[in-house]
Parts: sequence; structure tokens; C-alpha cells
Amino acid sequence: METKGTGRSPLWPLAVWAVTRAALLLSVFRVYVFPGPDVTSDVSVIYRGWYEVLRQGTFPLDDVTWQYPPAAALAILSPGALPFLSYAHAFFVLACLCDAVVLALLAYAARRPGRSARGVWVWVAGVPLLGPTVYARYDLMVTAVAVAALLAGARHPRAMGALAAVGALVKVWPALLLAGAVRRRAWVSAAVTGAGVALLFAVSMPGAFAFLTFQRDRGTEVESLGALVFHVARHFGWRGEVLLNYGSVEFLGPWVDVVSGAALALTGIAFGWLLLWRLRARRLTGAVLADAALTAVLLFTVTSRVISPQYLVWLVGLAAVCLTHRASRMGPPALMIVAASLLTVLEFPAGFAHVVQSDGYGVTLLVLRNGLLVAATLGAARRLWRATVPPRPGAPAPPQAARTTETPVSS
Repeated sequence: METKGTGRSPLWPLAVWAVTRAALLLSVFRVYVFPGPDVTSDVSVIYRGWYEVLRQGTFPLDDVTWQYPPAAALAILSPGALPFLSYAHAFFVLACLCDAVVLALLAYAARRPGRSARGVWVWVAGVPLLGPTVYARYDLMVTAVAVAALLAGARHPRAMGALAAVGALVKVWPALLLAGAVRRRAWVSAAVTGAGVALLFAVSMPGAFAFLTFQRDRGTEVESLGALVFHVARHFGWRGEVLLNYGSVEFLGPWVDVVSGAALALTGIAFGWLLLWRLRARRLTGAVLADAALTAVLLFTVTSRVISPQYLVWLVGLAAVCLTHRASRMGPPALMIVAASLLTVLEFPAGFAHVVQSDGYGVTLLVLRNGLLVAATLGAARRLWRATVPPRPGAPAPPQAARTTETPVSS
């Protein structure tokens, strides 16, 4: 695919992208009916309802399913830019456009010295494996912002900080892109941009931060890591329920609060590990910026009490950015994420009825998918640590493969 550090003709990945994305559009436009529940109803019903409220200059204050930061309104309102299409069709077209933007950004980055086209192929292959859900949620739009931020990276820290802040105000997780940032300009830009945009929404639209109180009574979502406890427990007489709650299908009943609390504790441990890594890391390069972002998002995804199918597009996007760097150590975790994407579409939407019933097929799919995500997380954390944290005196030096010729990032 490459010669002397630059990508060859992009025609092959472009051709595969065009064919697979045409299939996704045919599915969300209901020309081809994908197995399982209709994933487009979130756009045509829920998003469209929010759109009508947001157009009036206020947030959905009476809808507990609105659980997003204020800039998410921009994604929900964006189909209004294509008034000649229905709301749902405009949304799908814009999602495809964002997909194309990510492809273009990755292809451009792959042609720079020290880069690789592996990331392009991760994106081209990983996104369609998630099925039509990827075009029927606004997570792909957020991922496009995150990819742009990471690719700006060490060369344009102010742009990275601003984009990460905007992304965080759309769906929180892009704040983790700054986990490996060492330049103060990135952090200052993020803080200024985030504060400015948040203030603008707070003074212009009532209820901008009402979402902060809308998740207190959530259960454990049926696809999460913690949900496996209840999938197994149902076969031994557990008396809880599976209900649509706060916009997702969740377990509710005895011990759910304990498992949810354990998930929050694991998230706290993950944050503690990231902080320790950040304090001890020394070998910080442009590739490490992307590797750290992927590791951070993996940590907080697998410890969450919700792992919705669309979350995988975040991981695919970040893995693609990592693999545009030849020096990245995230190759094996990236492959696990792509494999987990295939298992994800098998469990939702194709096999979601089996997941809800906790039958053998549904539980097996979840064990395999979540197992891959856990393995990718542990592998990414180990590789990031070994590549960036100097060994203690007397400890064996890291293998030669862990070293990189990239220029360290200064502050």
C-alpha cells in the first residue's frame, strides 16, 4: 500500500469505501431491510422530536432521554441545512458526508513522512462492520471532530484543543483526547473554547445543562460489561427486569445498583491509572498523543454501565488515527476493535432479541464482544505504559520495537 513513507493511489480504499457506504445508505433508506429492529427510528422519531423543540430555542427540559451536552443540539439541528430532504434522509446524508471527511483526513495524513495507510483501511473496513446503526446515530459526527483534533495533534495544539473542547460539548468523551497532550497551548485552547461555547449556550438556550440530572436513576444497559452478571443470573432465578429506560434497554431490579456502582468504581480506577501514567510518562511523541487517546477512551468505554453499539465508531476512528503513525503500538488493539465491531452488529441489531432474552446465542455474542474490548483495553494500556514510561533502575530495558524515531513533543 505504501512506498517510501507515502501512500500510493487511494483508489482501492476509495472504491471499497464507496461500495460499503452505498450499502449502508441503502439500509438506512430502507431499500434493503437489515435484520433486527429498525435502527432508524431514533432519527425519525426521537431526533426529529428534539429537533422541533430545539428550533424553539430551548432544550428538551421534560425529556429524560435528552442526556447530552449542549452542543449536541448542533448535530440534531444539522439536517435543517438540507431542507429539500426529509429530516431522517438529511441526517443520513450528513452522516455519510462526515464519514467521507474522516476518510479524506486519514488519507491526507497517511501521505506525510513517517505515516502509514493502515489507518485508512481501519476506517474503511471498521465502519461498515457496525451496520446501519453507524449512520443512524450522531456519534459518527462527533468522531469526525475527534479525528480532526487528533490529526491536528502536536503540529497545531491550539486547533486540537479547540476541536477537543467542541467535541466534548457534543458528547463528553472527546475531552479524553487531551490525555496525552503536553503542550500548554492545547489545554489553554480547550479551556477557553469550552468555556466560551458553554457560556454561549447557557445564556442563549434554557436548560443547557439539564442533562446532568437526567441519568441518576439509570440501570445497567444490557450490552455493557456489567450486564453479563445479570444475563447469567437470569438463568439462576434472578428476579429483575429488562426494560426500556432512559432511552436504552437496561436491567432493573435487585443488585443492579451494586453493579452500576462497581462500574463507577472501575471508571475511577481507570482515571487513577491514567493520572499515574501521565505523571510518569517521559517518551511523549506525536504517535503517543493518539495512542493515549485511544487507551483513555477504551478504559472509559469498557468500565461504563452503557456500551451502546455506536460507541464502537469512536474506537474505530481513534484506532484509525493511531495506525496512521508508523510508530504507533496500537496495531493489535486496533484489530481487536475491528473484530469487536463485527460482533457488535451481530448482537445489535441482528441478534438483539437473543441479547434481551439472555439466551445462549445472545450471551455468547456479548461475552466475545466485551471480551475483545477488555483485551484491547488491557493490551493498549500495557503497550502505552511500556512505550512511554522509563523502566525503574535495575529493570530490563523495553524491547527495541518499543522505541520510536519520532521527535518528542515539547511543551
